[in-house]
Amino acid sequence: MNIPFLDTWRNRRRGEYDVSSPVAAAREQEGITELLSECELLRVRAMHLGLRLDDSVDSLSALDQLPPLWREDPEELPWLGNDAGLYLGSVIVRTVPGARWHIWPTGQPVVRLASGREVQVVESGVEWAVGGAPELAQVYAEAAEA
Repeated sequence: MNIPFLDTWRNRRRGEYDVSSPVAAAREQEGITELLSECELLRVRAMHLGLRLDDSVDSLSALDQLPPLWREDPEELPWLGNDAGLYLGSVIVRTVPGARWHIWPTGQPVVRLASGREVQVVESGVEWAVGGAPELAQVYAEAAEA
């Protein structure tokens, strides 16, 4: 798998990284987005229910409409919620101008909007998986308005 941000990371470790380069920053964001958008468990569960996730805003609404069969498996629930949050974040990053992934020092990925506001997408995804609220489409709408 070609993950562009790993090249940037390797160069930075060797002292060859230019943090001011917009090209390097864009490649790093592209790689992070590619990596975090995999969401394999969510994609498989959605596919079994007849929904193909295409990284679009409409797919978030479609996910909100699925019967929450994953709640029957308490061991899978947090993993599916994590994937739902990463998927939500990927859709936001790909469709909301200025939205970017930001990784906290703890390793927690959040989406930072152009306004500087951070959306804790993983937390929203877990809450959605457990209780159905907030709806993923609603979190997206709030991020798109900011």
